[in-house]
Amino acid sequence: MNTQSSILDVEDLVKHYSVGGGFFGYGRQQLKAVDRISFHIGERETLGLVGESGCGKSTVGKAVLRLVEPTAGRVALQGEEITGLDAASLLQRRKRMQVIFQDPYSSLNPRMTAGDIVQEPLINFGIGNRAEQQERVAALFARVGLRPDQRVNYPHEFSGGQRQRLGIARALALGPSLIIGDEPVSALDVSVQAQVINLMMELQQEFGLSYLFIAHDLGVVEHISHRVAVMYLGKIVEIAPREALFKAPRHPYTEALLAAVPVAHPRARRPRVVLKGDVPSPINPPPGCRFHTRCPIAVPRCRQEEPQMVIDAAGHGVACHLRVTPA
Repeated sequence: MNTQSSILDVEDLVKHYSVGGGFFGYGRQQLKAVDRISFHIGERETLGLVGESGCGKSTVGKAVLRLVEPTAGRVALQGEEITGLDAASLLQRRKRMQVIFQDPYSSLNPRMTAGDIVQEPLINFGIGNRAEQQERVAALFARVGLRPDQRVNYPHEFSGGQRQRLGIARALALGPSLIIGDEPVSALDVSVQAQVINLMMELQQEFGLSYLFIAHDLGVVEHISHRVAVMYLGKIVEIAPREALFKAPRHPYTEALLAAVPVAHPRARRPRVVLKGDVPSPINPPPGCRFHTRCPIAVPRCRQEEPQMVIDAAGHGVACHLRVTPA
């Protein structure tokens, strides 16, 4: 894995939504979906982004792609900042960043044939003539494990796994550098999940892709990721190389997530970490450390002062007053 050159740099990304209120917006509140997070992704690298439902994972992916506009922060693609680009300028950069959606059915136009779906990006960007586009589509079908003759079929004629392969082919059509997978295998059967994950890893090596892989299944994340970032209530609380995070997690929330993962061996035991209470509202997050309301080791400082991310020389970072990364 070559991480010398950065494909994606995200600095202090913020996405807040205005919710509620009456006439003229009076009484509206701010839902803090993503609140000042930073990370980078290198060439041929996969960063897994994990956390409970509602923590802001998918919003991060949408804000990076500018499918939703960030409230604040900086997003740079291959060294070029894209947060301030207008629609026309951004369109030309979209060839370098694509997305694989969670639901392989609702993300495909049911009125278009599979071949037209994959060919559409090539037409939109004026890449090649019709014959060249058809040749490209046939090659992509074959590469993702679909038969070229299936190009005339409609999405409802494919299985769930085949539809996700179709979504992957569409994402590859423009030759991107970065692909954001928004829980791309969570809607698939377990056996099909493994096939799709292995396909994505093969494509990464073949085409030099970088992935932001958003998921809640830690087993899948461990298999595909090079580094893992853990989110809680709009914040990244820990980020580390895969092996370090799964073998020696430092943040209490990460420990709780890993403790909930089933163990394959019937006699193996993992220490239980039981979290009390529910996730606080992102409209009114608690002061200090956002995890302190559920943290089993919280002290008074955690309720008053927000911990800052401290990253050691090995790239293992944690935002916790009591688990400060060693110097």
